[in-house]
Amino acid sequence: MEVQCYLFVLLGSTLFVDKSRDRLRPTINLFLKDHRRLTDYAWGAGAPAYLYRQLGVATRAGSKGLCGCLTLLQAWIYEYFPLFRPSQLPQSPDAPRASSWISPRFPGGDEARQRLARYRQLLDELSADDVTWTPYGRDGHTDIPRSLYTGPIRFSDIAEGYDSSCCLRQFGYRQIIPGAMTVPHDQYRPASGSSYIVFWDPWVNQLWDNVAARRLDLDFSSRSCEHPSEIVEEYVDWFLTRSHPRITHPTDGEPQPRPLLVHQVSYDFLLLFQI
Repeated sequence: MEVQCYLFVLLGSTLFVDKSRDRLRPTINLFLKDHRRLTDYAWGAGAPAYLYRQLGVATRAGSKGLCGCLTLLQAWIYEYFPLFRPSQLPQSPDAPRASSWISPRFPGGDEARQRLARYRQLLDELSADDVTWTPYGRDGHTDIPRSLYTGPIRFSDIAEGYDSSCCLRQFGYRQIIPGAMTVPHDQYRPASGSSYIVFWDPWVNQLWDNVAARRLDLDFSSRSCEHPSEIVEEYVDWFLTRSHPRITHPTDGEPQPRPLLVHQVSYDFLLLFQI
C-alpha cells in the first residue's frame, strides 16, 4: 500500500499533472494495483498522450494555463532550440538529459510581458539554422524502434494521434508531406477546455501492439539528407494551408517587414510543431 501511494503521488505530480494543485487523477491508481506490472505499461507514450491532450485544451479560448508534464515540454524545447536554452551542467552519459538544464528565473509583471513579446519575436524570426534538428543523433530510431510508430498513443481514457512521418527531420531524413493519419471517430472541442472530448473507434486500441505494421519505413517514405532541414518542394504549400505563418499578428505593435520567400516563411514558424 505504501508503494502504491508513493507512486500515485509521484506520477500525479510529474507525468500526469492537472490544474487542481492539490488533487490527483484517480485513474492513475488503475495502473498501480499490481506493482509487478508497472514495467508492462508504456509510460513513455502515456505521458506525451496526456501532454498532447492538455496542449489541445490550452488552445481553447476559454482555457487558462497549461498542465501535463511541462518538464518534458521544456526539455524538448531546450534540446531543439538553442536560442531558448538556459545554462547547462556537465553530466555523465547515464544521467537523465533533462536534469542537466539549470532552471531559469521566471519574472513577473511588466518584465514577464516584455520577455513574452521577445520570445514571440524570436519565434517569428527563426530560421532552419536556429534549430538543432537531431539532438539525439541520427540513429535514435534504430535503438528505439517505437519512435517510428504511427497511430494513436494512449493514457487511460485519453488517446491522441502520433505520426512519425510528420517529423522525419529529427531522424536525419528529408521531410515529405505526411500521409493520411488515423483520425478520431468524433470530437467535441468547445471554447471551454473543460468539455474537450475526443472519441476513437475501439479498434485503435490494438494498433500500439502491432509495431511491425505501424512502424514507418524511412527508406521507403523518404531519403537521407546531408542537412536534416531539407524538405520536398511541395511541403511548404501543403503546410501553409494547415497552420499560421506567424505567432505575432501583423497589426501588433509597429509594422515589420516580412520575408518574401515562401520557403523561408515555412522555416520560421513550423519548427516548434513538426520536429
